[in-house]
Amino acid sequence: MENPANTDLPIHELLRRRYSPRAFAPRAVDEGALTLLFEAARWAASCMNEQPWRFIVATQEEPEAHARLASCLVEGNRRWASAAPVLVLGLGVETFARNGKANPHTWHDLGLALGNLSLQATALGLAVHMMAGVERERAREVYAIPEGVSVITAIAIGYPGDPALLPEDLEARERAPRVRRPLDEVVFGERFGEPRSRR
Repeated sequence: MENPANTDLPIHELLRRRYSPRAFAPRAVDEGALTLLFEAARWAASCMNEQPWRFIVATQEEPEAHARLASCLVEGNRRWASAAPVLVLGLGVETFARNGKANPHTWHDLGLALGNLSLQATALGLAVHMMAGVERERAREVYAIPEGVSVITAIAIGYPGDPALLPEDLEARERAPRVRRPLDEVVFGERFGEPRSRR
């Protein structure tokens, strides 16, 4: 199922088509396509070209590994994301390699990498759903993630599926109209809260 955004202005078609489903088709993601997603992520911009993102990946072709990663999700996410053919943990190195100082841009830079990954996925007919609901300490233990590396997000990847296969409450959320705040609520000019003048 596609769920393109009804935008106010004609943004790029990939951006319009990108969305975060909870329903995934029972279809494997080809290894070549999966590698392309991480190549797209690799070429994201980052502060001082630090590239602080790291990824742990599990696919349903390795059921034990997939179940292991799914066990690091909070229950609310596990109930639907376990059906995604690919699960990923998004991690961030917290310090600059060049000087050991704290990198306050790590989360931002991982976000840019995942933005690239999401658009590449959309171009390939895949969908990506990012999740904040991760059992971070469990993930750290399960994957021996060292201190200095943050467990930031989890990502479900696959081909969009039939929302009717979801539990009723999630199906309703899946079928609900997609909405965003209007530009005047997020883009300011002279001072915070005052919409920017668009001449």
